[in-house]
Amino acid sequence: MLERAFLTLAVFVACTCSAMATDLAVVNSRVQTAPDAAPVDRGTVLIRGGRIEAVGATGDVDVPDDVTVIDATGKVVTAGFWNSHVHFLHLPLREAATQPVAKLESALENMLTRWGFTTVFDVSSFNDTASTLRRRIEAQHFNGPAVLTVGAPFFPEGGTPVYVRDLLASIEVPSAEVTDVAEARSRARGQLAQGTDGVKLFAGAIVGGEIEVLAMDVDIARAIVAEAHRGGKPAFAHPTNLAGLEVSIASGVDVLTHTTPFAGPWDATLVQRLRDRDIALTPTLTLFEAELRRESTPDEVIERFIAAATQQVRVYAAAGGAILFGTDVDFIDHFDTRREFELMTRAGLSWREILASLTTTPAERFGFGDRKGRIAPGMEADLVILGTDPAIDVTGFSDVSMTIRGGRVIYRVRDPLQIGEKSLKSK
Repeated sequence: MLERAFLTLAVFVACTCSAMATDLAVVNSRVQTAPDAAPVDRGTVLIRGGRIEAVGATGDVDVPDDVTVIDATGKVVTAGFWNSHVHFLHLPLREAATQPVAKLESALENMLTRWGFTTVFDVSSFNDTASTLRRRIEAQHFNGPAVLTVGAPFFPEGGTPVYVRDLLASIEVPSAEVTDVAEARSRARGQLAQGTDGVKLFAGAIVGGEIEVLAMDVDIARAIVAEAHRGGKPAFAHPTNLAGLEVSIASGVDVLTHTTPFAGPWDATLVQRLRDRDIALTPTLTLFEAELRRESTPDEVIERFIAAATQQVRVYAAAGGAILFGTDVDFIDHFDTRREFELMTRAGLSWREILASLTTTPAERFGFGDRKGRIAPGMEADLVILGTDPAIDVTGFSDVSMTIRGGRVIYRVRDPLQIGEKSLKSK
C-alpha cells in the first residue's frame, strides 16, 4: 500500500514541470550504451547532478541510499533520441511566449518527448518561436527537449514555397526570400549573432506553376553557408530535386533535410559526390507518404515515391553516408514514429544504424559528441527507457516508457506500475 502511494506521488512529481533534476538509478534493465556496443544485461545507470556517474551490471554499481531508484526490469535503456528535423509552426507552439504552460507541455509531449526525443533541431520557424520555447524550457516553466534552431529559413527570390504562403501571410512574418549575395550574407550574419545554431536554405523551393521547383542562385547559397561555417555552425538545405542537390553540393551544405524522390534513383556518381562533401542525410520518409495520402494520391504513385526515397537512403548509407533521424513534425501532424522506423528498415538500415541516427551521429555532427549520444560516465543524463527491445522489433524505438533529460523525467507512461519507482530513503 505504501509502495503504491509512493508510485502515485512519483508520477505526480515527474509530471510537474518545475521539478528539479533528481539523482536517479535506473536498475535491472538491458542497457544499450552505444549503437556499436554490446548491451549490458541487467544493468544499472547511476545519475548524479544531471550527468551519468556510473554504468555497469546491477550489483557492480554502488547505488547510494539517497537516490530515486527506477526499476526497469524487462526494459531497454538507450541514450536520449535526437530528432534532427522538426518545426514549431502551429498553435500552441507558434505562440510560445503567451500560450498556457499546460498546453505547451502537452503539445511538446504529443509531438516529441512521448517519442523519446531529448534534443531536437528546428530547421525553420518564425517570430523567434524556437528561441522562446528554448528559453522557457531551460527556465523549467514546462518540460521539453533541448532545442536547437536555425530560425527563419532562406528562400530564393520569388521562391516562397507554395505550401507555406497562407501560413506566413496569416502570421504576418517578413519575407524570408533573399535577392542578392549582400542581403543573404547580412541576414545570415544577423540571425547567427542572435543565437541561432545554424542556417537553412531552400536550394530547391516548390513554387508550383510552370516553374514547379525554383533553384536558389548558387552564389547566394554559398554566401549563406559561408556565414554559418565562419561561426562554426551547420548549414541545412532543402534540395527537392537534382537542381537543388547541385546547389547544395556546390554551396557546401552539411545536411540535406530530405531525400529527393522527385529525382528518381541516385546513381553511384551522385552518391560519391555527396560523400566527398561529407553531407549528412535526413530521410523524413514518412513525410512523403503522409503528404501524398493527404492529397488522395493513388497507391501506385505513392509506392513509386517511397521506392525512390528508400533507394536513396539505402545507397547513401551503404556508401558510408551519415544518416540523421528526422520527421518534419509540426509541418506534418503525423507524430507517431513507428512508420519512419519501418521505412528506414525497408531502406536496409539495421536497428544499430537506426539507433546511431537517433544518438551518436547527430551528437557528433552537431558538436555534442563529448556530452550526448552515449551512455557513459560524464555524459549528460539523457536516456530513453523502451518497453520493447528494438533489436527484436525495430518499432520498439517507438515504445517509450520514460524519457529522461539531464536527470529529469520529462515524460513517462501514465500507468505507474509499468515502471517501478521508489526512493531508497522510503525503506
